[in-house]
Amino acid sequence: MIFRNIYFRLIFLAIIVYILHRYAPTPVNYPRTESLKYYIDVYHETEIMDEYQWLEDENSKNTKAWIQKQNSFTDSYFRRIPFRKKIEKRLKELWDYPTQSLPFIKGDKVYFYSNTGLQNQSILYVKDKAHIADSLASIVIDPNTFSKDGTISLAGIYFSNDNRYLGYATSKSGSDWKEFYVMDLKNNKILDDHLKWIKFSGMSWVEGGFYYSTFPKPKEGKEYTQSNEGSQVFFHKLGTDQSEDRLIYSDLKNPKISNYASTTSDGKYLLIYRSKGTYGNSLLVSDLTKKNGKFINIINDFESEVSVIEEINGSLLVITDRGAPNKKIVLIDPKNPKENNWKTIILEKKYPLTMANLINGKIVVHYMTDVISTYKIHDIKGNFIKDINLPGPGVSYGFGGNKNQSISWYNFESLVHPPTVYMYDFENDTSNEYYRSKAKFDKDKYVMKSDFYESKDGTRIPIFIAHKKDLVLDGVAPTLLYGYGGFNISQRPYFNKTIPVLLEKDGVYALACIRGGGEYGQEWHEAGMLQNKQNVFDDFIAAGEYLIIEGYTSSDRLAIRGGSNGGTLVGAVINQKPNLFRVAFPEVGVMDMLRYEQFTIGWAWAVEYGSVKNKKDFKNLLSYSPLHNIKEQSYPSVLVFTADHDDRVVPSHSYKYAAKLQKHQSSKNDPILIRIGKSTGHGAGRSVDKRIKEYAEKWAFMFYEMDIKY
Repeated sequence: MIFRNIYFRLIFLAIIVYILHRYAPTPVNYPRTESLKYYIDVYHETEIMDEYQWLEDENSKNTKAWIQKQNSFTDSYFRRIPFRKKIEKRLKELWDYPTQSLPFIKGDKVYFYSNTGLQNQSILYVKDKAHIADSLASIVIDPNTFSKDGTISLAGIYFSNDNRYLGYATSKSGSDWKEFYVMDLKNNKILDDHLKWIKFSGMSWVEGGFYYSTFPKPKEGKEYTQSNEGSQVFFHKLGTDQSEDRLIYSDLKNPKISNYASTTSDGKYLLIYRSKGTYGNSLLVSDLTKKNGKFINIINDFESEVSVIEEINGSLLVITDRGAPNKKIVLIDPKNPKENNWKTIILEKKYPLTMANLINGKIVVHYMTDVISTYKIHDIKGNFIKDINLPGPGVSYGFGGNKNQSISWYNFESLVHPPTVYMYDFENDTSNEYYRSKAKFDKDKYVMKSDFYESKDGTRIPIFIAHKKDLVLDGVAPTLLYGYGGFNISQRPYFNKTIPVLLEKDGVYALACIRGGGEYGQEWHEAGMLQNKQNVFDDFIAAGEYLIIEGYTSSDRLAIRGGSNGGTLVGAVINQKPNLFRVAFPEVGVMDMLRYEQFTIGWAWAVEYGSVKNKKDFKNLLSYSPLHNIKEQSYPSVLVFTADHDDRVVPSHSYKYAAKLQKHQSSKNDPILIRIGKSTGHGAGRSVDKRIKEYAEKWAFMFYEMDIKY
């Protein structure tokens, strides 16, 4: 009897909370944020007030107090939502199944990552190649032992050319800063070699050691905000201290040209890729078989992308978009490196070439055909042999390996098809299922649609939409629209284990492949960068309008989400079209387009966005900057997400943005919240526990603000 009374009370309280939010919402009273009028920046004789610039000092007591108050305020708001814990429970159920990565071969061993389901970090395992089907796997590295709370992650592995040594990197709290370690695989012993303050670098092995690149150690207290300039390439000899590492390449006269080292798989060539930003590089090559080998300049104008696939009989097999926006494959002889001596192996095609690898003496090439994956096999001279048949329309990656191995693996998935691993036998031209996903998701109940819509200027934009097969298009489905639109990064319909929470609730998930990405090669990228950035926002707004016109949803049931450059996207469109959306999730976004160049690696994004040092760029940046275009108007409900250890896009972007948006939100019942993640970074390396809690808050916020009871 007592249980029944408590049960009915809980139901009654839940109904009251729902009714109060739906018909008589409690006004939101934000924590006070001090506005200091004396922060004024001048750009081309234009004064810009930045009243929340004090939040850029992440070490100040005032900033720390503000963070605590905002997180506490967000906590208090989530206590209104009666079903957040229920969503978290469902996410744990969806997450709790064993997963396995693509295997890869090193010497006579096969390696792969595996996770039992709720382990914070996946474990690296090894098997004997000769008995791959039935041999037991043993643990090589278990990142879950790095820290109790899962905040230290494995950030990369790098095998020596003879496969005796395994170099690996770790990252603390999701930071881009890494530490290097080396394991002797002969006895599974961790060596004394320990390198610190490494950023944006792997280990490129030759006999006796490896090359790496890094930036100078930042000043104390500025580890996560100081501008990263002056990268240099070093050589580390095994068994020595980092202080003894030999400087190989440096150009401190040009500190904003970054240098990245790599070696060919046989250790014959040292490659130095040089970059002024996020697009365009140059390439230097040195023959390591020659004493005092000089660097040979292959390309030095930074106007295209070049990437070495493999060395073939002294020449370099290279993928490039030079003179080919959709990319081609060429052969370059370092002895005759001028462009007119390059030999084209595989011509540019209608659709972008995104990956190529040399396996079993054959070139495996991946193309995106309207974003969907296709593979083609060519011989070493570039002659077409055959297509690889995939299970259906979806996305795939894989075919890693070397030119001598006869088998490899690839993955296939889609928004409604959990990942399946296949093994391909090159000698027999056969493809067999190797590992089927154990995801708790019945793919037969759902459908993924591939469609196109028109943007403001008439450009056709691809969109992928997932929902239940029997969903009635009555315009009321809770819908989440995701976008990115930048840096030549393609958005593809991968499976996401958090989306079933939405789909099970008769919801819709949509992925818009807007301009600025690489879905149709470099021309598509350029159509959404620099002075063309408004196209990105127009494309995303048109996607939202398309979902409404086609009867999937309404503006009262439409949420949008994007991270990093996608956070910029979300911030910009809710300034420009606030009434189109009900909920918005701008995550780890670049929100202050006038000051982004001043922090960590931000200066490298000027290739994409433009620089305030240029008057034309300044005016363009000011025209859409999410922070600077906030005005007094009714915004949708917004949950901003950032992280205290994000040293890619520093969290002050989101701090300032949230503070200003709270001040200018004219709707008293639509909250502007910010969640500042603790001991986490830009995205990579987050523990499973943290990810589940974050997604539970997001989906709970979305349903609650849409007046949907979960």
